[in-house]
Amino acid sequence: MQHLNPIDAAFLQMESPRTPMHVGGLLTFRLPDNAPPDFLRALFAQQRAQLPTTAPFNQRLVPKRMPKLSPAWETATNIDIDYHLRHAALPYPGGERELGVLVARLHSHPLDLHRPPWEITLIEGLENRRFAFFFKVHHSAVDGMGALKFVRRWLSKDPSLLDPPALWALPPQEHDAADEADRKAAASRFRKTLASVRTQTRAAGELAGTLRRMARKRDNPEGGILSAFATPATPLNVAITPQRRLATQLFELSRIKALSASTGTTVNDVSLALIAGAVRRYLLELGGLPKTALIASVPVGLPRADGKPGNAVAGFVVPLETQHEDPLARLRVVRAVTQRTKEQLKSMSPEALGQFTLLGLSPLILGQLGRVLSHLPPIFNFVVSNVVASKEPLYIAGAELEAMYPISVLFDGYALNVTIVGYHDKLALGFTGCRDALPSLQRLAVYSIESLEELERAAGIAASATAATRGKANASRPGSPGAPARTARKATRRKARST
Repeated sequence: MQHLNPIDAAFLQMESPRTPMHVGGLLTFRLPDNAPPDFLRALFAQQRAQLPTTAPFNQRLVPKRMPKLSPAWETATNIDIDYHLRHAALPYPGGERELGVLVARLHSHPLDLHRPPWEITLIEGLENRRFAFFFKVHHSAVDGMGALKFVRRWLSKDPSLLDPPALWALPPQEHDAADEADRKAAASRFRKTLASVRTQTRAAGELAGTLRRMARKRDNPEGGILSAFATPATPLNVAITPQRRLATQLFELSRIKALSASTGTTVNDVSLALIAGAVRRYLLELGGLPKTALIASVPVGLPRADGKPGNAVAGFVVPLETQHEDPLARLRVVRAVTQRTKEQLKSMSPEALGQFTLLGLSPLILGQLGRVLSHLPPIFNFVVSNVVASKEPLYIAGAELEAMYPISVLFDGYALNVTIVGYHDKLALGFTGCRDALPSLQRLAVYSIESLEELERAAGIAASATAATRGKANASRPGSPGAPARTARKATRRKARST
Protein backbone atom coordinates (compact mmCIF):
# COMPACT_ATOMS: atom_id res chain seq x y z
CA MET A 1 0.00 0.00 0.00
CA GLN A 2 1.33 3.42 -0.98
CA HIS A 3 -0.22 6.59 0.45
CA LEU A 4 -0.76 9.47 -1.94
CA ASN A 5 1.41 12.52 -1.41
CA PRO A 6 -0.45 15.74 -0.44
CA ILE A 7 -0.58 17.12 -4.00
CA ASP A 8 -1.86 13.84 -5.49
CA ALA A 9 -4.45 13.60 -2.71
CA ALA A 10 -5.56 17.18 -3.41
CA PHE A 11 -6.68 16.25 -6.92
CA LEU A 12 -8.62 13.32 -5.51
CA GLN A 13 -10.28 15.57 -2.94
CA MET A 14 -11.34 18.02 -5.67
CA GLU A 15 -13.19 15.32 -7.62
CA SER A 16 -16.90 16.12 -7.91
CA PRO A 17 -19.71 15.38 -10.41
CA ARG A 18 -19.16 18.78 -12.07
CA THR A 19 -15.37 18.72 -11.87
CA PRO A 20 -13.96 15.29 -12.72
CA MET A 21 -10.22 15.48 -12.13
CA HIS A 22 -8.81 13.48 -15.03
CA VAL A 23 -6.40 14.58 -17.75
CA GLY A 24 -6.50 13.27 -21.28
CA GLY A 25 -4.68 13.16 -24.55
CA LEU A 26 -5.72 12.70 -28.17
CA LEU A 27 -3.05 11.13 -30.39
CA THR A 28 -3.63 10.98 -34.14
CA PHE A 29 -1.63 8.61 -36.37
CA ARG A 30 -1.17 7.97 -40.09
CA LEU A 31 -1.60 4.38 -41.25
CA PRO A 32 1.54 2.87 -42.78
CA ASP A 33 1.56 2.86 -46.58
CA ASN A 34 1.45 -0.93 -46.67
CA ALA A 35 -1.12 -1.36 -43.88
CA PRO A 36 -3.52 -4.28 -44.54
CA PRO A 37 -7.30 -3.79 -44.13
CA ASP A 38 -7.25 -5.45 -40.69
CA PHE A 39 -4.30 -3.36 -39.38
CA LEU A 40 -6.29 -1.69 -36.59
CA ARG A 41 -8.13 -4.86 -35.59
CA ALA A 42 -4.76 -6.62 -35.24
CA LEU A 43 -3.23 -3.68 -33.34
CA PHE A 44 -6.17 -3.64 -30.92
CA ALA A 45 -5.88 -7.40 -30.33
CA GLN A 46 -2.11 -7.14 -29.83
CA GLN A 47 -2.51 -4.39 -27.24
CA ARG A 48 -5.47 -6.06 -25.52
CA ALA A 49 -3.46 -9.26 -24.98
CA GLN A 50 -1.13 -7.45 -22.58
CA LEU A 51 -2.31 -7.24 -18.97
CA PRO A 52 -1.68 -4.10 -16.87
CA THR A 53 1.64 -4.44 -15.05
CA THR A 54 2.88 -0.85 -14.93
CA ALA A 55 1.97 1.60 -12.16
CA PRO A 56 -0.38 3.47 -12.03
CA PHE A 57 -2.29 1.36 -14.58
CA ASN A 58 -2.29 -1.66 -12.27
CA GLN A 59 -3.21 0.33 -9.15
CA ARG A 60 -6.50 1.28 -7.57
CA LEU A 61 -7.46 3.28 -4.51
CA VAL A 62 -7.61 1.23 -1.32
CA PRO A 63 -11.30 0.84 -0.39
CA LYS A 64 -11.97 2.77 2.82
CA ARG A 65 -14.90 4.39 4.52
CA MET A 66 -13.30 7.83 4.05
CA PRO A 67 -10.83 7.34 1.18
CA LYS A 68 -10.39 11.05 0.43
CA LEU A 69 -8.98 11.78 3.90
CA SER A 70 -6.19 9.20 3.78
CA PRO A 71 -6.03 7.79 0.24
CA ALA A 72 -3.58 5.10 -0.77
CA TRP A 73 -2.84 2.96 -3.81
CA GLU A 74 -2.79 -0.83 -3.85
CA THR A 75 -1.94 -3.26 -6.64
CA ALA A 76 -5.17 -4.37 -8.30
CA THR A 77 -5.88 -7.96 -9.28
CA ASN A 78 -8.25 -9.35 -11.93
CA ILE A 79 -8.25 -6.11 -13.91
CA ASP A 80 -10.99 -6.09 -16.57
CA ILE A 81 -8.99 -5.01 -19.61
CA ASP A 82 -12.15 -4.82 -21.74
CA TYR A 83 -13.43 -2.06 -19.45
CA HIS A 84 -10.27 0.02 -19.69
CA LEU A 85 -9.50 -0.55 -23.40
CA ARG A 86 -12.23 0.27 -25.92
CA HIS A 87 -12.51 0.26 -29.73
CA ALA A 88 -14.68 2.84 -31.52
CA ALA A 89 -15.29 4.01 -35.09
CA LEU A 90 -16.28 7.43 -36.40
CA PRO A 91 -19.33 7.99 -38.59
CA TYR A 92 -18.70 9.12 -42.16
CA PRO A 93 -16.93 11.29 -43.22
CA GLY A 94 -14.64 10.81 -40.19
CA GLY A 95 -13.56 14.43 -40.16
CA GLU A 96 -12.24 16.64 -37.39
CA ARG A 97 -15.74 17.48 -36.21
CA GLU A 98 -16.80 13.83 -35.85
CA LEU A 99 -13.60 13.07 -33.95
CA GLY A 100 -14.07 16.10 -31.71
CA VAL A 101 -17.67 15.17 -30.87
CA LEU A 102 -16.63 11.69 -29.78
CA VAL A 103 -13.61 12.80 -27.75
CA ALA A 104 -15.55 15.59 -26.00
CA ARG A 105 -18.15 13.04 -24.93
CA LEU A 106 -15.53 10.54 -23.77
CA HIS A 107 -13.69 13.20 -21.77
CA SER A 108 -16.87 14.47 -20.10
CA HIS A 109 -17.58 11.20 -18.31
CA PRO A 110 -15.86 10.71 -14.91
CA LEU A 111 -13.61 7.74 -14.26
CA ASP A 112 -14.72 4.85 -12.06
CA LEU A 113 -12.51 5.33 -8.98
CA HIS A 114 -13.27 1.81 -7.75
CA ARG A 115 -11.10 0.57 -10.62
CA PRO A 116 -7.61 1.59 -11.75
CA PRO A 117 -8.38 5.18 -12.87
CA TRP A 118 -7.69 5.11 -16.61
CA GLU A 119 -9.36 4.43 -19.95
CA ILE A 120 -8.01 4.21 -23.51
CA THR A 121 -10.03 4.18 -26.74
CA LEU A 122 -8.71 3.22 -30.18
CA ILE A 123 -10.66 5.27 -32.74
CA GLU A 124 -10.76 4.25 -36.40
CA GLY A 125 -12.53 5.76 -39.40
CA LEU A 126 -10.60 9.04 -39.36
CA GLU A 127 -10.32 10.53 -42.85
CA ASN A 128 -7.14 10.49 -44.92
CA ARG A 129 -5.99 7.05 -43.70
CA ARG A 130 -5.65 8.07 -40.09
CA PHE A 131 -6.69 6.76 -36.68
CA ALA A 132 -6.43 7.95 -33.11
CA PHE A 133 -5.95 6.90 -29.52
CA PHE A 134 -7.72 8.84 -26.79
CA PHE A 135 -6.59 8.19 -23.23
CA LYS A 136 -7.57 9.64 -19.89
CA VAL A 137 -6.14 9.07 -16.44
CA HIS A 138 -6.92 10.60 -13.08
CA HIS A 139 -4.78 13.58 -12.13
CA SER A 140 -4.11 12.02 -8.72
CA ALA A 141 -2.23 9.22 -10.50
CA VAL A 142 -0.33 11.11 -13.22
CA ASP A 143 0.45 14.73 -14.04
CA GLY A 144 0.95 16.08 -17.55
CA MET A 145 4.70 15.53 -17.65
CA GLY A 146 4.32 12.04 -16.23
CA ALA A 147 1.73 11.15 -18.87
CA LEU A 148 4.08 12.27 -21.63
CA LYS A 149 6.88 10.13 -20.20
CA PHE A 150 4.59 7.12 -20.45
CA VAL A 151 3.69 7.99 -24.03
CA ARG A 152 7.37 8.31 -25.00
CA ARG A 153 8.04 4.85 -23.55
CA TRP A 154 4.94 3.41 -25.24
CA LEU A 155 5.73 4.70 -28.73
CA SER A 156 8.93 4.03 -30.63
CA LYS A 157 11.39 6.08 -32.66
CA ASP A 158 11.79 3.01 -34.87
CA PRO A 159 9.02 2.60 -37.50
CA SER A 160 10.07 -1.02 -38.05
CA LEU A 161 9.10 -2.08 -34.51
CA LEU A 162 5.84 -3.95 -35.17
CA ASP A 163 5.17 -5.51 -31.76
CA PRO A 164 4.79 -2.50 -29.43
CA PRO A 165 4.22 -2.82 -25.69
CA ALA A 166 0.90 -1.58 -24.34
CA LEU A 167 0.88 1.72 -22.47
CA TRP A 168 -0.20 -0.18 -19.35
CA ALA A 169 2.39 -2.97 -19.73
CA LEU A 170 5.66 -1.12 -20.31
CA PRO A 171 8.94 -2.92 -19.58
CA PRO A 172 10.89 -1.74 -16.51
CA GLN A 173 13.09 1.24 -17.18
CA GLU A 174 16.82 0.56 -17.36
CA HIS A 175 19.26 2.55 -15.25
CA ASP A 176 22.99 2.23 -15.08
CA ALA A 177 24.48 1.53 -11.66
CA ALA A 178 25.39 5.15 -10.93
CA ASP A 179 21.93 6.43 -11.90
CA GLU A 180 20.26 3.77 -9.81
CA ALA A 181 22.44 4.57 -6.79
CA ASP A 182 21.71 8.27 -7.16
CA ARG A 183 17.99 7.62 -7.49
CA LYS A 184 17.89 5.42 -4.38
CA ALA A 185 19.94 7.93 -2.41
CA ALA A 186 17.64 10.75 -3.50
CA ALA A 187 14.56 8.71 -2.61
CA SER A 188 16.03 7.94 0.79
CA ARG A 189 16.78 11.61 1.43
CA PHE A 190 13.33 12.57 0.22
CA ARG A 191 11.61 10.16 2.63
CA LYS A 192 13.78 11.31 5.51
CA THR A 193 13.19 14.98 4.86
CA LEU A 194 9.45 14.48 4.57
CA ALA A 195 9.52 12.83 7.98
CA SER A 196 11.58 15.60 9.51
CA VAL A 197 9.65 18.33 11.28
CA ARG A 198 12.83 20.39 11.42
CA THR A 199 13.24 20.30 7.66
CA GLN A 200 9.63 21.26 7.05
CA THR A 201 9.91 24.13 9.54
CA ARG A 202 13.03 25.37 7.81
CA ALA A 203 11.23 25.06 4.46
CA ALA A 204 8.37 27.14 5.81
CA GLY A 205 10.81 29.91 6.70
CA GLU A 206 12.39 29.63 3.26
CA LEU A 207 8.96 29.81 1.65
CA ALA A 208 8.05 32.92 3.65
CA GLY A 209 11.22 34.66 2.49
CA THR A 210 10.58 33.75 -1.15
CA LEU A 211 6.98 34.93 -0.93
CA ARG A 212 8.16 38.28 0.45
CA ARG A 213 10.54 38.68 -2.49
CA MET A 214 7.82 37.70 -4.95
CA ALA A 215 5.47 40.28 -3.41
CA ARG A 216 7.90 43.24 -3.36
CA LYS A 217 6.91 45.78 -5.98
CA ARG A 218 10.48 46.95 -6.57
CA ASP A 219 11.55 43.39 -7.37
CA ASN A 220 8.47 42.67 -9.48
CA PRO A 221 7.57 45.88 -11.35
CA GLU A 222 5.46 44.05 -13.95
CA GLY A 223 3.52 42.14 -11.32
CA GLY A 224 4.28 39.08 -9.24
CA ILE A 225 2.42 36.86 -6.84
CA LEU A 226 0.21 39.77 -5.75
CA SER A 227 -1.29 39.77 -9.25
CA ALA A 228 -3.51 36.95 -8.03
CA PHE A 229 -5.26 39.36 -5.66
CA ALA A 230 -6.10 41.67 -8.58
CA THR A 231 -7.59 38.98 -10.82
CA PRO A 232 -10.60 40.43 -12.66
CA ALA A 233 -13.95 38.64 -12.90
CA THR A 234 -14.66 37.43 -16.44
CA PRO A 235 -17.04 35.09 -18.32
CA LEU A 236 -14.28 32.49 -17.86
CA ASN A 237 -14.84 32.49 -14.11
CA VAL A 238 -18.30 31.07 -13.54
CA ALA A 239 -19.86 27.92 -12.13
CA ILE A 240 -19.32 25.02 -14.52
CA THR A 241 -21.27 21.94 -15.56
CA PRO A 242 -19.89 18.42 -16.18
CA GLN A 243 -19.93 18.53 -20.00
CA ARG A 244 -16.91 19.77 -21.95
CA ARG A 245 -16.06 21.37 -25.27
CA LEU A 246 -12.71 20.86 -26.96
CA ALA A 247 -10.84 22.90 -29.54
CA THR A 248 -7.37 22.34 -30.96
CA GLN A 249 -4.85 24.20 -33.05
CA LEU A 250 -1.63 22.96 -34.66
CA PHE A 251 1.33 25.26 -35.37
CA GLU A 252 4.61 24.82 -37.18
CA LEU A 253 7.21 25.03 -34.40
CA SER A 254 9.54 26.90 -36.76
CA ARG A 255 7.19 29.89 -36.69
CA ILE A 256 7.18 30.02 -32.89
CA LYS A 257 10.97 29.66 -32.76
CA ALA A 258 11.47 32.40 -35.36
CA LEU A 259 9.37 34.77 -33.29
CA SER A 260 11.17 33.69 -30.13
CA ALA A 261 14.57 34.42 -31.70
CA SER A 262 13.40 37.75 -33.11
CA THR A 263 12.10 39.02 -29.76
CA GLY A 264 14.65 37.48 -27.39
CA THR A 265 12.01 35.39 -25.63
CA THR A 266 11.29 31.67 -25.19
CA VAL A 267 8.87 29.38 -26.98
CA ASN A 268 6.80 29.29 -23.79
CA ASP A 269 6.71 33.11 -23.64
CA VAL A 270 5.49 33.34 -27.25
CA SER A 271 2.88 30.65 -26.59
CA LEU A 272 1.54 32.57 -23.59
CA ALA A 273 1.43 35.81 -25.57
CA LEU A 274 -0.42 34.31 -28.55
CA ILE A 275 -2.94 32.67 -26.19
CA ALA A 276 -3.38 36.05 -24.47
CA GLY A 277 -4.20 37.63 -27.82
CA ALA A 278 -6.71 34.89 -28.68
CA VAL A 279 -8.50 35.07 -25.33
CA ARG A 280 -8.50 38.88 -25.50
CA ARG A 281 -10.37 38.84 -28.79
CA TYR A 282 -12.73 36.10 -27.64
CA LEU A 283 -13.74 38.10 -24.57
CA LEU A 284 -14.05 41.29 -26.62
CA GLU A 285 -16.64 39.57 -28.80
CA LEU A 286 -18.48 38.32 -25.71
CA GLY A 287 -18.43 41.84 -24.26
CA GLY A 288 -16.53 40.55 -21.25
CA LEU A 289 -12.95 41.83 -21.60
CA PRO A 290 -11.91 43.45 -18.29
CA LYS A 291 -10.05 46.75 -18.10
CA THR A 292 -7.25 45.08 -16.11
CA ALA A 293 -4.93 42.26 -17.13
CA LEU A 294 -6.15 38.68 -17.30
CA ILE A 295 -4.10 36.42 -15.02
CA ALA A 296 -2.84 33.01 -16.15
CA SER A 297 -1.78 30.26 -13.77
CA VAL A 298 1.30 28.52 -15.19
CA PRO A 299 2.28 25.12 -13.72
CA VAL A 300 5.96 24.11 -13.82
CA GLY A 301 6.89 20.42 -13.74
CA LEU A 302 9.47 19.26 -11.21
CA PRO A 303 11.46 16.00 -10.99
CA ARG A 304 10.13 13.50 -8.46
CA ALA A 305 12.87 12.28 -6.15
CA ASP A 306 11.22 8.85 -5.75
CA GLY A 307 10.83 8.34 -9.52
CA LYS A 308 7.20 7.24 -9.12
CA PRO A 309 4.05 8.38 -10.95
CA GLY A 310 2.01 11.20 -9.47
CA ASN A 311 2.27 14.96 -9.36
CA ALA A 312 5.44 16.98 -8.96
CA VAL A 313 4.57 20.50 -9.92
CA ALA A 314 4.85 24.09 -8.77
CA GLY A 315 3.29 27.10 -10.42
CA PHE A 316 3.03 30.84 -10.60
CA VAL A 317 0.72 33.53 -11.98
CA VAL A 318 1.44 35.75 -14.98
CA PRO A 319 -0.40 38.96 -15.91
CA LEU A 320 -1.13 38.75 -19.64
CA GLU A 321 -1.60 42.50 -20.24
CA THR A 322 -4.78 41.85 -22.22
CA GLN A 323 -5.94 45.40 -21.56
CA HIS A 324 -3.38 46.57 -24.15
CA GLU A 325 -3.64 46.25 -27.92
CA ASP A 326 0.11 46.04 -28.51
CA PRO A 327 1.02 42.32 -28.79
CA LEU A 328 4.75 42.95 -28.25
CA ALA A 329 4.03 44.85 -25.02
CA ARG A 330 2.13 41.79 -23.80
CA LEU A 331 5.04 39.55 -24.81
CA ARG A 332 7.60 41.74 -22.98
CA VAL A 333 5.65 41.59 -19.72
CA VAL A 334 5.16 37.82 -20.03
CA ARG A 335 8.90 37.38 -20.60
CA ALA A 336 9.90 39.52 -17.63
CA VAL A 337 7.52 37.82 -15.19
CA THR A 338 8.20 34.22 -16.26
CA GLN A 339 11.99 34.63 -16.31
CA ARG A 340 12.13 36.21 -12.87
CA THR A 341 9.63 33.85 -11.24
CA LYS A 342 11.30 30.69 -12.59
CA GLU A 343 14.60 31.89 -11.15
CA GLN A 344 12.91 32.41 -7.78
CA LEU A 345 11.38 28.92 -7.87
CA LYS A 346 14.68 27.29 -8.85
CA SER A 347 16.29 28.72 -5.72
CA MET A 348 13.81 26.90 -3.46
CA SER A 349 14.32 23.48 -1.86
CA PRO A 350 11.99 20.59 -2.81
CA GLU A 351 10.27 20.88 0.57
CA ALA A 352 9.62 24.61 0.16
CA LEU A 353 8.37 24.03 -3.39
CA GLY A 354 5.95 21.41 -2.11
CA GLN A 355 4.62 23.85 0.48
CA PHE A 356 4.40 26.57 -2.18
CA THR A 357 2.31 24.28 -4.39
CA LEU A 358 -0.05 23.31 -1.57
CA LEU A 359 -0.42 26.97 -0.63
CA GLY A 360 -1.50 27.74 -4.19
CA LEU A 361 -3.88 24.77 -4.36
CA SER A 362 -5.45 25.29 -0.94
CA PRO A 363 -8.03 27.92 -2.03
CA LEU A 364 -9.12 25.62 -4.85
CA ILE A 365 -9.31 22.56 -2.59
CA LEU A 366 -11.17 24.31 0.22
CA GLY A 367 -13.46 26.14 -2.21
CA GLN A 368 -14.44 22.96 -4.04
CA LEU A 369 -14.88 20.93 -0.87
CA GLY A 370 -17.10 23.69 0.52
CA ARG A 371 -19.00 23.97 -2.81
CA VAL A 372 -18.31 27.71 -2.83
CA LEU A 373 -15.37 28.03 -5.23
CA SER A 374 -17.41 29.57 -8.05
CA HIS A 375 -18.72 32.19 -5.60
CA LEU A 376 -15.26 33.30 -4.46
CA PRO A 377 -13.17 35.96 -6.23
CA PRO A 378 -10.91 34.19 -8.76
CA ILE A 379 -7.19 33.92 -8.01
CA PHE A 380 -6.43 33.52 -11.72
CA ASN A 381 -8.55 33.44 -14.89
CA PHE A 382 -7.37 30.24 -16.57
CA VAL A 383 -4.51 27.73 -16.57
CA VAL A 384 -1.86 27.46 -19.29
CA SER A 385 0.46 24.41 -19.23
CA ASN A 386 3.33 23.73 -21.61
CA VAL A 387 5.14 20.39 -22.01
CA VAL A 388 7.40 18.75 -24.59
CA ALA A 389 6.48 15.29 -25.87
CA SER A 390 9.36 14.42 -28.21
CA LYS A 391 11.69 16.19 -30.61
CA GLU A 392 11.78 13.16 -32.90
CA PRO A 393 8.97 11.37 -34.81
CA LEU A 394 7.29 8.55 -32.89
CA TYR A 395 5.51 5.43 -34.16
CA ILE A 396 3.26 2.60 -33.07
CA ALA A 397 3.51 -0.58 -35.14
CA GLY A 398 4.91 1.50 -38.00
CA ALA A 399 2.12 4.12 -37.90
CA GLU A 400 3.57 7.61 -37.46
CA LEU A 401 2.26 9.87 -34.70
CA GLU A 402 0.86 12.94 -36.48
CA ALA A 403 -0.05 15.13 -33.51
CA MET A 404 -0.73 15.00 -29.79
CA TYR A 405 -3.50 17.18 -28.38
CA PRO A 406 -3.74 17.65 -24.60
CA ILE A 407 -7.07 17.77 -22.76
CA SER A 408 -7.05 18.90 -19.16
CA VAL A 409 -9.13 19.47 -16.01
CA LEU A 410 -11.41 22.35 -15.07
CA PHE A 411 -12.01 23.72 -11.59
CA ASP A 412 -15.37 25.10 -10.52
CA GLY A 413 -15.31 28.80 -11.32
CA TYR A 414 -12.58 28.30 -13.93
CA ALA A 415 -14.22 27.34 -17.23
CA LEU A 416 -11.13 27.31 -19.49
CA ASN A 417 -7.86 25.39 -19.54
CA VAL A 418 -5.19 25.62 -22.23
CA THR A 419 -2.45 23.02 -22.58
CA ILE A 420 0.43 23.14 -25.07
CA VAL A 421 2.40 20.11 -26.28
CA GLY A 422 5.53 20.36 -28.40
CA TYR A 423 6.10 17.36 -30.65
CA HIS A 424 8.73 17.02 -33.40
CA ASP A 425 8.27 20.10 -35.60
CA LYS A 426 4.78 21.03 -34.35
CA LEU A 427 3.20 22.80 -31.40
CA ALA A 428 -0.33 21.65 -30.48
CA LEU A 429 -2.75 23.71 -28.41
CA GLY A 430 -5.63 22.03 -26.60
CA PHE A 431 -8.46 24.24 -25.32
CA THR A 432 -10.72 22.54 -22.76
CA GLY A 433 -13.84 24.50 -21.86
CA CYS A 434 -17.14 24.09 -20.06
CA ARG A 435 -19.76 23.29 -22.68
CA ASP A 436 -22.43 25.53 -21.12
CA ALA A 437 -20.22 28.41 -19.99
CA LEU A 438 -18.18 29.09 -23.13
CA PRO A 439 -20.05 29.35 -26.44
CA SER A 440 -18.25 28.79 -29.74
CA LEU A 441 -15.04 27.62 -28.12
CA GLN A 442 -13.64 26.91 -31.58
CA ARG A 443 -13.17 30.66 -32.05
CA LEU A 444 -10.25 30.46 -29.64
CA ALA A 445 -8.57 28.00 -32.01
CA VAL A 446 -9.07 30.35 -34.95
CA TYR A 447 -8.03 33.43 -32.99
CA SER A 448 -4.84 31.77 -31.77
CA ILE A 449 -3.47 31.55 -35.31
CA GLU A 450 -4.51 35.14 -35.95
CA SER A 451 -2.83 36.17 -32.69
CA LEU A 452 0.39 34.55 -33.88
CA GLU A 453 0.15 36.40 -37.19
CA GLU A 454 -0.37 39.65 -35.26
CA LEU A 455 2.80 38.99 -33.24
CA GLU A 456 4.74 38.19 -36.41
CA ARG A 457 3.65 41.43 -38.07
CA ALA A 458 4.54 43.44 -34.98
CA ALA A 459 7.97 41.79 -34.83
CA GLY A 460 8.62 42.46 -38.53
CA ILE A 461 8.76 38.81 -39.56
CA ALA A 462 8.27 38.34 -43.32
CA ALA A 463 4.65 37.91 -44.34
CA SER A 464 5.69 35.28 -46.91
CA ALA A 465 6.85 32.95 -44.15
CA THR A 466 3.52 33.40 -42.42
CA ALA A 467 1.55 32.68 -45.59
CA ALA A 468 3.60 29.58 -46.36
CA THR A 469 2.69 27.93 -43.07
CA ARG A 470 -0.79 29.33 -42.49
CA GLY A 471 -2.53 26.21 -43.73
CA LYS A 472 -0.86 24.06 -41.06
CA ALA A 473 -3.15 25.31 -38.31
CA ASN A 474 -6.81 25.37 -39.22
CA ALA A 475 -10.37 25.19 -37.91
CA SER A 476 -13.51 23.23 -38.70
CA ARG A 477 -16.90 24.87 -38.21
CA PRO A 478 -15.57 28.00 -36.50
CA GLY A 479 -18.99 29.57 -36.08
CA SER A 480 -19.47 33.17 -37.14
CA PRO A 481 -16.65 35.25 -35.64
CA GLY A 482 -17.61 38.22 -37.82
CA ALA A 483 -17.58 39.17 -41.46
CA PRO A 484 -14.51 41.46 -41.56
CA ALA A 485 -12.14 38.68 -40.59
CA ARG A 486 -13.94 35.85 -42.37
CA THR A 487 -11.94 36.00 -45.59
CA ALA A 488 -8.59 36.09 -43.77
CA ARG A 489 -9.59 33.01 -41.82
CA LYS A 490 -10.93 30.94 -44.70
CA ALA A 491 -7.67 29.02 -45.18
CA THR A 492 -7.22 28.42 -41.47
CA ARG A 493 -10.36 26.42 -40.74
CA ARG A 494 -9.82 22.81 -41.64
CA LYS A 495 -7.71 21.40 -38.81
CA ALA A 496 -8.71 23.22 -35.65
CA ARG A 497 -11.06 20.85 -33.90
CA SER A 498 -13.97 21.83 -31.69
CA THR A 499 -17.30 20.48 -30.50
